[in-house]
Amino acid sequence: MSRPNGKPGVCCNNSAHRTADIDRRRLIVRRCQPFYITVQCSDSQLLQNKLELMLHLGEEEVEVKVHTDRGDGGRWWFDRERVQDELLLTLRSPSDAIIGRYYLTVTMLSPEGQIIKEVKGNSFHVLFNPWCKDDVVYLDDDAQLQEYVMNENGIIFYGSWDYISRRYWNYGQFEDYVMDICLQILDNSTKARENPKRDIERRSDPIYISRIITAMVNVNDDNGVLEGRWSSPYYDGVIPVYWSGSVPILRKWSRERTGVKYGQCWVFAAVACTVLRCLGIPTRVITNFCSAHDVDGNLAVDVYENFDSTSKEDSTWNFHCWVESWMKRNDLPRGNDGWQILDPTPQERSDGLYCCGPCPVVAIKEGNLGSDVKYDARFIFAEVNADLVYWLVLPDNRKQMLSMDTRYVGSKISTKSIHGDRREDVTLSYKYPEGSEKERVVYERAGRRVTQPTELSDDPVRLKLIIKHAKCVFGTDFDVIIEVKNEGGDEAQVKLTMRAMAVTYNSLHRGECHKQISNVTVPANQVHKQVLRLYYKDYARCVSEHYLIRVKVLADVQGQNVPYMAVSNIHLSKPELSIRVGSPKPLTASISFTNPLPVPLRDGVFTAEGAGLLSDTRLRVDGVITPGEKVTVKITFSPRKTGVKKLLVDFDSDRLRDVKGVAGRRN
Repeated sequence: MSRPNGKPGVCCNNSAHRTADIDRRRLIVRRCQPFYITVQCSDSQLLQNKLELMLHLGEEEVEVKVHTDRGDGGRWWFDRERVQDELLLTLRSPSDAIIGRYYLTVTMLSPEGQIIKEVKGNSFHVLFNPWCKDDVVYLDDDAQLQEYVMNENGIIFYGSWDYISRRYWNYGQFEDYVMDICLQILDNSTKARENPKRDIERRSDPIYISRIITAMVNVNDDNGVLEGRWSSPYYDGVIPVYWSGSVPILRKWSRERTGVKYGQCWVFAAVACTVLRCLGIPTRVITNFCSAHDVDGNLAVDVYENFDSTSKEDSTWNFHCWVESWMKRNDLPRGNDGWQILDPTPQERSDGLYCCGPCPVVAIKEGNLGSDVKYDARFIFAEVNADLVYWLVLPDNRKQMLSMDTRYVGSKISTKSIHGDRREDVTLSYKYPEGSEKERVVYERAGRRVTQPTELSDDPVRLKLIIKHAKCVFGTDFDVIIEVKNEGGDEAQVKLTMRAMAVTYNSLHRGECHKQISNVTVPANQVHKQVLRLYYKDYARCVSEHYLIRVKVLADVQGQNVPYMAVSNIHLSKPELSIRVGSPKPLTASISFTNPLPVPLRDGVFTAEGAGLLSDTRLRVDGVITPGEKVTVKITFSPRKTGVKKLLVDFDSDRLRDVKGVAGRRN
């Protein structure tokens, strides 16, 4: 008797199970869908004998018997058919089969029950099956399945609600050995180390697996994949904006089994998306603009200002990324199926670990934050719904409220559309329209205070501060215009304090670029315009890798106790790379970059990668790149897979980082 699952049948099985892109040599199947194994026999009489099939998982920690009858449908079973001198075995797994690597033992018994022949050690892999209606990850939409399971190319949105940018990402869930690394991640979790057998038995449940992944993508409690860092220095690792794909991160972790340095929220989310899609759970990356981090759980973000510095525990991030995965929630009350929020970025502990979710999106929309929703609903609700309250810290440490904004947090919640590279706004999946009656009902249900409209001040002077600027390009000097509008009936004597500071996307201060104080007179019902000039030489020394400057304006009006304040974030735009891909095979890509800065660049390096095209490849630039100089490099490669593929290129240097380019290609 020969070894089962021989190579001739692997391609047919894998194609039918939509796993051929993972591997064409190993048998990889999706649960609750039949697959076929051929057993060859040298003695035709043996074809009439009894067969027993046994499956083993996790170094034989768990045994699963394959029955000869279906029973109630909740177990593995097989049937056999004679084809000349072969047995064709058809195996069927239940819809709740354990995910992972199985080892198969085939035993042939005589009529008396004696073992005639036994073959051990043949293996195959089982993944979730979102195409099967009995699987709890079933998604009844072919276009969404193509995007959220099969697509290896993605777009992650970032920036701010009024300046949305896109970052192309190579998920690469079907690249060589990525599936094996995903299973290694599960094997290295805290749960797996504490009780391997119990851990394997629970791997049939996407709720359990997705929660393990959110904990394992960060290093905070275990031997996880990524170490987070939100400010420089990054000299002992990789600056987070460098990454363009998940595969180099996963492979580096697999080789070294220590946290890869470094990641920030979109990197954590993208790696989690790769792992979840690879295992067969429909997943997409979500970007929440004006995202709140509510430390004390009061559903408000309290920011305390003395204006020369900022001290706060709560914070708002220009954007924050997490993932949504599609699954039924049989562990929750009815109505909680569908998209579930998972967040692998280490922010707050959940049941003792730095993980978050899965939490139903619908529970957030309806304000159902009770314990029956289980995982982290209150924290997530605050991320998209908290009030933003600014307090002025007075000299005697008393706090005076400056302003409250009930609409700022949770803006333009975004994901990549299934229809190409467009942005899809999913804000209404998370909350009802601002100001609607349903919104107020949800807030009361959630325990968030419902703020009444603020009455206009009775003071004779009422100011409105507006911060304006044109498109600001990194490497240039530019102006910021502060408009002071006097909406009152009397003239106003105003002291304007204007500060420009470099910040990270999650509001960490990196240094002051400029401070200016002016005393101005604003006539009644008039507008005064004040110019704040920002010079490259001033902001370049402290700007973060996010190229973000925050401008704050405080207006003290003579005769009034409460000042006015306005805040605006300015994103400095960067150049893009020019990429041209030729048509002959092997392909040659020509990549060009022009230095836009008034200073020379050193240590230039291009990094190219693309799922199905090539692994991450570095090309270094010798010498310096002078201001205005154009450099061109070429890279040759042979595509490994057919279909539409994307080549992603990053350029970094000592003074300019995170310059990206993308080129699409059909092979």
